Amino acid sequence: MTDRPPLPPFDEASARQKVQAAEDAWNTRDPRRVSLAYTEDSVWRNRDLFIVGRPAIVEFLTDKWSRELDYALRKNLWSFTDDRVAVRFQYESHDGTGQWWRSYGNELWEFDEHGLMRRREASINDHRIDESERRIFGSRPQGSDEPDLPTH
Repeated sequence: MTDRPPLPPFDEASARQKVQAAEDAWNTRDPRRVSLAYTEDSVWRNRDLFIVGRPAIVEFLTDKWSRELDYALRKNLWSFTDDRVAVRFQYESHDGTGQWWRSYGNELWEFDEHGLMRRREASINDHRIDESERRIFGSRPQGSDEPDLPTH
């Protein structure tokens, strides 16, 4: 088993680092790469879906990013404890018809001693937007002090 730093127990700096690493990985839109941050038997609740294990995560993300085109994500730390992190996030994408969406959500994460996420629970709501209303363009620039996104 390879460790995936930062490892629990988290302090504020390591929790923020874990959140940024997750944002960076998800913005690659590479399902296999993203899945490596999760335990082999990771359990997810994503909206109304229940997903278990890395192969199912890869399948889910492959399908997701085939529908959510030009996906771009921002995550912000909400809270943390020893082995848990709470995140709020927003992402934007468009569907095959060209309709843009902004999705708002909260995630609860639980990590094992190796820094792999063993549990992820995501509640997400979608909001139709015009392309002119977009505010998330690609990955966050490295070293950016970009402020948290507005909640509306």
